[in-house]
Amino acid sequence: MTDTLADPIYQTDALIAEDIDAYLKAHEHKTMLRFITCGSVDDGKSTLIGRLLYDSKMIFEDQLAALEADSKRVGTQGQEIDFALLVDGLAAEREQGITIDVAYRFFATEKRKFIVADTPGHEQYTRNMVTGASTADLAVILVDARKGILTQTRRHSYLAHLLGIRNIVLAVNKMDLVGYDQSVFNRIVMTYRAFATELGITRFTAIPISGFKGDNITLPSGNTPWYKGPTLIDHLETVEVNSAVDAEKPFRMPVQWVNRPNLDFRGFSGLIATGSVKVGDAIRVLPSGKTSTVTRIVTLDGDLDDAVAGQSVTLCFADEIDCSRGDVIALADNPPQAADQFETTIVWMADEEMLPGRSYWLKIGTQTVTATVQQPKYQVNVNTMDQLAAKTLELNAIGVATITTDKPIVFEPYAENRTLGGFILIDKISNATVAAGMLHFSLRRAQNVHWQATDVSRDHHAALKNQKPAVLWFTGLSGAGKSTIANLVEKRLARMNRHTFLLDGDNVRHGLNKDLGFTDADRVENIRRVGEVAKLMTDAGLIVITAFISPFRSERDMVRQMMQPGEFIEVHIDTPLADAEARDVKGLYKKARAGQLKNFTGIDSPYEPPVDPEIRIDTTAMTAEEAADAIVARLIP
Repeated sequence: MTDTLADPIYQTDALIAEDIDAYLKAHEHKTMLRFITCGSVDDGKSTLIGRLLYDSKMIFEDQLAALEADSKRVGTQGQEIDFALLVDGLAAEREQGITIDVAYRFFATEKRKFIVADTPGHEQYTRNMVTGASTADLAVILVDARKGILTQTRRHSYLAHLLGIRNIVLAVNKMDLVGYDQSVFNRIVMTYRAFATELGITRFTAIPISGFKGDNITLPSGNTPWYKGPTLIDHLETVEVNSAVDAEKPFRMPVQWVNRPNLDFRGFSGLIATGSVKVGDAIRVLPSGKTSTVTRIVTLDGDLDDAVAGQSVTLCFADEIDCSRGDVIALADNPPQAADQFETTIVWMADEEMLPGRSYWLKIGTQTVTATVQQPKYQVNVNTMDQLAAKTLELNAIGVATITTDKPIVFEPYAENRTLGGFILIDKISNATVAAGMLHFSLRRAQNVHWQATDVSRDHHAALKNQKPAVLWFTGLSGAGKSTIANLVEKRLARMNRHTFLLDGDNVRHGLNKDLGFTDADRVENIRRVGEVAKLMTDAGLIVITAFISPFRSERDMVRQMMQPGEFIEVHIDTPLADAEARDVKGLYKKARAGQLKNFTGIDSPYEPPVDPEIRIDTTAMTAEEAADAIVARLIP
C-alpha cells in the first residue's frame, strides 16, 4: 500500500496549513492602531475610510457588488463607486449624504491592524465625535481643499487635543477639485499651524490627498510631485501607538472582578491600563493601601512571568488582603492618588441642561461613585477659545467645573492616564450617559479638610431625647397641603414630648436660601442645602419635618442617601393638580397661568411624583387631621 503521507497532494495541504498558521501567528502579533476621521460636513471622511477598506482588500465580492449597486441608486459620484456608502450604514445617512452615528470599521495591512471610527461632522452630533475620540491613538482631521479651515475643523481639533490625542494628521482632501495646486495646500497648512499652536498642538503631519481618486492614500500620487512626505497608510503603519507609550508608565490595573471559581483559587482580574508587572513584584491596593506580593499571573492560555499594558490578566497575591471591583492595583513604591474633589473639564452630552448640585453616577475605570457637579467656572467657546461665564452646560457645551464625590476615588490626571483620568456621568433616574469628562487635578481642599471626630456621638444625642432620629420629607404640588399637614404632625409629636424641628419651604427661602430663585438649577441647590441641614439635625437626635415641593426624584434620592438607613421617610401629599390649583391659597397658580410667574411646578416646570414613597396621603380621601394621625402612627407605632 502506498504511504499517503508521501502523496504530493497531502504534502501540498500540509504546506498550505503551515503557511496559514504562520500568517495567523504573524497577524496575531501585529500592533493595533485606533484612529478617528473627523472634520466638517462633506469633507470626505466616510469616502476616505471606504477607500482605505477598498485598497486594503477588506471588501468581499458580494459587498463590492452591493456597493456598486448602491452607488448607482443612492450614490453621489455619478456612475462611479461611492466609497462613503461602505461606512454610512443608516438609512438617514444615505438619504442625506452625512454621517450621524459613529461607525467603526476594522482593516489590516501587512504591518498593522486598524480600528477606525468615522465620526460625524455636524455640530449637532459633537457628542458622537467625543465618543469615537475617547479611545483613539490618532486623529485624521480632514479639510476640503476648496473650503479651507472651517469652524468644525477647529472644534474637532480642540476636542481631539482635549481628549489626549497627540498624533494629528491634517488630511487636505479633494485636491483633485483644485487641480492639485501646491499653493492651496500650503495656505491651508499655514492657517492650521497658526491655530494649532494656540491649542498647544506642537506637531502634526499634513498630507495632500483625494479620497475619491486615491491620491496619496496607499501609493504616492503622480499628481503631487511636489509632495515628498509619506502616504496616509505609510504614516498610519509607522506612528507610535498608545499601548507602546502606556507600557513605559507606572503599573496600574483597575480590578474588574474577583475571580473565585472554587475554594482553592482567588485572583483579581482586570485589564492592565499602564505599565508592567511580574511575579514577585510588591503591590499596593488602592484606596485601602494594603500591600502584598504577586505570586501568579494567570491568563486563559496559561500562567505568565510578566504582563504589560493592554493585557487582561488575573493576579494572585501572597496574602489574603481586601480587594474588590473598583480598587486599583499598583506597584507598592509608586501608587496613584485618591481624592474626592477635582477640577475637571466636562463635555455635556444630554439634551437636558446640566443641573449644578444634582447627584449623578460617576464611572471612572471600574469605579462607580455618586458625584455632584458645581456651577461651571467657565465655558469654552471652541471657535475662539474664549472662556465664557456660564451657570450651566447645554448639549455639546464644554466647561471647566469642580466635581465632588461621596467617597475618595483612585485617579491620575487625564493627561497621564486616560483610564484613571477619564470619566462619564450617568443620570441616576434614566441611566442615560449625560456627560464625559477629564480629571485634571485634585483640589487642595480635598487634601487639607478632614472630618473631625467628636466624643459625643449621634446615638448619645438621640438617647438624651429618648427617640430615634428621622426625616419626614413632605413632597407634593404647591397647594397640596404639605405645610398644613406638617404643622399638625409637629403639634402631635410635641404633645408626645418628641423633639422636632419643622423646615418649611417658604421659611427657608427667607434666610438660608434667600439667594436662590426657581430655575431647575436653583431648585436642585435649594434641596441640597436643606438636605445638609436636615442631616445635621438628625445627628443632633431630632425628628426633622420638611415641607418642600422638591419636584425632582433625583434630589429627593440625594437627600435619602445622606441619611442613615431607615431614617428618611418620604411622604407624598398626593393632590391632583386641578384640586391644588382650585385651592390656590397664595394666588400662585393664577399668576403662573397669566405668565407672571415663570418656572412654576405643575404649569411650566415638571413635578416627578415619588415612585414608591414610605407614606402616601390622598388628600381627596382624608382630611388634614386624619393625614397627620396616619403619619404619626407610621412614625411612632
